[in-house]
Amino acid sequence: MPTPRTLRTRARILDAALDLFERQGYSATTVNQIADAAGVTPMTFFRHFPTKDAVLVTDPYDPLIADAVGAQPADLPPLERVRLGLLSALGDITPTEDATARRRVALVAQSPSLRAAVSVGTEATQEAIVERLVADGVDRLDAAIAASACLAATTAALLAWGSAPGDITLAHLVRRALAQLAPAGATS
Repeated sequence: MPTPRTLRTRARILDAALDLFERQGYSATTVNQIADAAGVTPMTFFRHFPTKDAVLVTDPYDPLIADAVGAQPADLPPLERVRLGLLSALGDITPTEDATARRRVALVAQSPSLRAAVSVGTEATQEAIVERLVADGVDRLDAAIAASACLAATTAALLAWGSAPGDITLAHLVRRALAQLAPAGATS
């Protein structure tokens, strides 16, 4: 578990990076500029983020999501476990995290290369979900299909959110996207 100091440093780097990306553009911003603005060394930057892309396309939520999926009743079909798990994990996002995520998504939506990097980040989330379901006895292919379908819906909502009106929350759009995958008659 990261220490409070580690979390504060990571947040400071993220805020500095977002400010610079918004002011001067993603491509024009260097890691050295981000580190300087955050008051850390480039080495410290790389301890928290392996690449400049990672500032925008990675998040610490994979274990939370996998745990939320694993907490769903094992007798549910894998798709419904993943869908309900994602909805449950979504409830843990704070307004501050929501605002930071919107800034990240808006920047990613502007850059085709960053959209490709989102796919890599989604693969890590998918693998965390698949491993959790397989540990619970779900067939690996069934787990991969369920995770992939739910994450595709979530990613579509995420990318649409970047250009949505300011009063539309990520939670609203993700709930709407995941509702498309709900079994007939489900209320969640």
